[in-house]
Amino acid sequence: MGAAMRRIHVGNALSAFGLGFTVPYLYVYVAQVRGLGATTAGMVLAVFAVAALIVLPFAGRAIVRRGPLPVLLVALVTAALGALSLGLASSAATVLLSAAALGAGQAVMQPALATMIVDCSTAETRSRAFAMQFFLQNLGLGVGGLIGGHLVDTTRVSSFTLLFAIEAAMFLLLAVVMTTVRMPHAPRIGDSPAQPAKGGWKQLLGNRAMVQLMVLGFVLFFACYGQFEAGLSAYGVEAAGISTSALGTALAANTAVIVVAQFAVLRFVERRRRSQVIAAVGLIWAVAWIAAGYAGLGHAGQTMATAAFVSTYALFGLGEAMLSPTVAPLVADLAPTGMAGQYNSAFALVKQLALAVGPAVGGPMGASLHAPYIVTFLLFSLGISVLALRLGRRLTESQDHPWRSRNRVVARGGAAEPVPAEV
Repeated sequence: MGAAMRRIHVGNALSAFGLGFTVPYLYVYVAQVRGLGATTAGMVLAVFAVAALIVLPFAGRAIVRRGPLPVLLVALVTAALGALSLGLASSAATVLLSAAALGAGQAVMQPALATMIVDCSTAETRSRAFAMQFFLQNLGLGVGGLIGGHLVDTTRVSSFTLLFAIEAAMFLLLAVVMTTVRMPHAPRIGDSPAQPAKGGWKQLLGNRAMVQLMVLGFVLFFACYGQFEAGLSAYGVEAAGISTSALGTALAANTAVIVVAQFAVLRFVERRRRSQVIAAVGLIWAVAWIAAGYAGLGHAGQTMATAAFVSTYALFGLGEAMLSPTVAPLVADLAPTGMAGQYNSAFALVKQLALAVGPAVGGPMGASLHAPYIVTFLLFSLGISVLALRLGRRLTESQDHPWRSRNRVVARGGAAEPVPAEV
């Protein structure tokens, strides 16, 4: 890991640490501490998603034209200003404007940082680089949320102002760290067909493998991440009688499995076809939904129901640990030279869309339609496996199984084959 990659990972940890301070308490801050009500708090959460959907289509082109570092610095300053003003805002209008700035900045950070990781890694090191990014993000979010929970006091507005000020300081500190990064140029996998750098979205949508990956990505985020904060928690409380403390334990189990298992599964994942790894994640998540169904519909005792519900979140964490070194490097390997920023932004856009639709669909279902909720997302998980195997048919050998391709090159020793005399 070179100096540039180390600084990028430090930046990922800092941004996640800052987000962990405020994300769990945003609803309480707007609705109760500022006294703006549940409607305004819900609008704030919607503004985050809308701001991301607006800026991401333009972020990809900006990254391609200007490079990821300048775009990242603008995003960080915007997010810092949004966080600081959100901590000082007292009216609905200022809260919504601040949330828009913070949401837009956060959304652009993702593809910019991902593109920097691509540019500072090689095909051999990319999976480990993205695994490290995911590990540090979850660790930062967990530590930030833990410290923020001890600092916050719903009776004192100043305690929330402090949290948002710390978040803004983390973004600005990340900007300072990023200005010291010298960006190299990374090679791409060699057997992808060469394409011109121009064309933008039209060129991207003409890449059938990338379109299939975006569809698969939407289902992945819709069926897992989009259910964490709304549908699955509502189902656990209403159907399984899970207490708020047990729900916190389930979320902690999810983070713990990611932190513990991330590098344990990395060697296993690196040696398998990416499409088969994603298909296996679909099966693991199907088992997770079966466990959730047992917790709420199986007429089990409260202890067994709680254990099954916690295991659901743990199984989701195992699948996430398998996806982090798989999906993001695949997006990078599908991108033509110079287009990684466009492809990363497109995939981030699909992710944000799934995270916006997921809670809206899963929340009401999880709260009232318990059996249909479990069956629906069990089928979505199995659909992930089907879509992944279909995607594998469109991938080249080096895109789907880069470890085998690398070892073939090493086995040949890099020697050129003799040229026939006729040629």
